[in-house]
Amino acid sequence: MNPGIHFFPALANLFFPHVCCGCGTDLLEEKNIFCIYCLAAMPLTGFEQCAGNPVEKIFWGRAEIQSASAHLYFTKKSPVQQSLHRFKYKGRKEIGSYFGKCMGRALKKSGRFQDCQLILPLPLYKSREQKRGYNQAAVLGHAISAEMNIPQFMRCLERVKGTATQTHKYRIQRWQNMEDKFRVKRKELICGEHILLVDDVITTGATLEACAKTLLRIEGVSLSMATLAHSVSA
Repeated sequence: MNPGIHFFPALANLFFPHVCCGCGTDLLEEKNIFCIYCLAAMPLTGFEQCAGNPVEKIFWGRAEIQSASAHLYFTKKSPVQQSLHRFKYKGRKEIGSYFGKCMGRALKKSGRFQDCQLILPLPLYKSREQKRGYNQAAVLGHAISAEMNIPQFMRCLERVKGTATQTHKYRIQRWQNMEDKFRVKRKELICGEHILLVDDVITTGATLEACAKTLLRIEGVSLSMATLAHSVSA
């Protein structure tokens, strides 16, 4: 038996350990990104099944949304927060692909999003996307697209101004921070379509609201939303 068969994987694991993206344990199979304990405790919302859910209520009186959902609850210092941090800032796109597939299956199964005709990921400002190397919403959207068998359009919507982080802003400040920050470049691609707008986390909804208002100015556009996580802290 060739001893290298066992030696080199063990050496690689020493320097690049394969750990759970949620809790950091190394007690998981090589092909998995979450351990069985994080998978069992994943805080699913079930919002995709329910009209009038908390995400939809965010937009009541603010933007005309057909359906909206968030797949998970987001709380600080939780496995969801840890995995999202790795996904957004550590280059772990496979985490987004995994969650996007889960979202797509749940949205499809619910039947409430079956009329959506195309996916638009919430765009990042160009310099931020270049620095990060990818748009996390687009990674989610790509996986959702494959599960729901509807196309994702990448470059017909853009963020035209950079914005300061929304993390420490209050609701009104977040809304003011996002005014006139989006532009549709290819109106003919989305005219008359039912769009599924995808993002990673929703808190106050200010960013999605601003984007929604831009999209809803296009003739015949209707809009639904899907986010990976819902944070209840403003």
